Amino acid sequence: MLYPQLAPAKINLGLHVIRRRDDGYHDLETVFLRVPWADRLSVRPAARLRMTCSDPALPTDERNLCMKAARALQTAAGVTAGAALHLDKRLPYGAGLGGGSSDAATTLRGLAALWNVAIPPDRLHAIGATLGSDVPFFLGPPAAYATGRGERLEPLYDPATQALYRCPFPLVIAVPPVHVATPDAYRRVVPRASGRADLRQVVVSNDLDRWRAELVNDFEAPVAAAYPPVAEALHLLRQAGAGYAALSGSGGAVFGVFAGEAPARAAAAQARRAGWRVWWGYAGDAEASSSSSSSGA
Repeated sequence: MLYPQLAPAKINLGLHVIRRRDDGYHDLETVFLRVPWADRLSVRPAARLRMTCSDPALPTDERNLCMKAARALQTAAGVTAGAALHLDKRLPYGAGLGGGSSDAATTLRGLAALWNVAIPPDRLHAIGATLGSDVPFFLGPPAAYATGRGERLEPLYDPATQALYRCPFPLVIAVPPVHVATPDAYRRVVPRASGRADLRQVVVSNDLDRWRAELVNDFEAPVAAAYPPVAEALHLLRQAGAGYAALSGSGGAVFGVFAGEAPARAAAAQARRAGWRVWWGYAGDAEASSSSSSSGA
């Protein structure tokens, strides 16, 4: 048995819907940032491929993205072995945090190790892209600039250090009890190709005034107008002192970026009192993940 693997969430620092494509998808640009709020996936040898989950509301048959990922890897690698998957589901689903995509990516990595499959990273990414546009991000670096459907990725670097970008601010993620269906969000958004800020330059500036002025998620205004709890959550984070607050992806989760830990803690407490699921901590900080996991449950 392999030790449980973390399947982390993501947030979007800006999200531009550029145009609708002939294939029905949309061209996007965004900056993905992984955060330590995470599901946990265990894999172990078994005679056949099967799955269990801590959340009885989620399917564990071929409809589940983990099972789809497992089948895709079996086919690509010519594997006939089975495996038993168990997903400890801690992330809200349908919230714009990428939980299903992260679970699928973690399945690909975990089963490649279990089955001793030597598969190049670019091939694994290609398999991931067939499962969902966000899956390749969870197979790569923790901060990336994404284009296309979200599957074309460039690592995001800090120009001052040339190291991979690391967000220096504490974050609060709040998830009100609404489900925003992705097709509904796309029906409400108006694509725009011109007059867009360079998301990479804005993010790496670490200037929260600039983030407020230039980082825009095109889904935020129409989703907040259609789903009042989303607007309420954004208002709460901003009133609590967030230097920047936004919708994540096209879903119902919102996040706030704070200049210090004290206001972040206070905002997280307010959001919990409102009855929402909440996580707070630092992106990429494993210590924050363990210390904050009880807040996210």
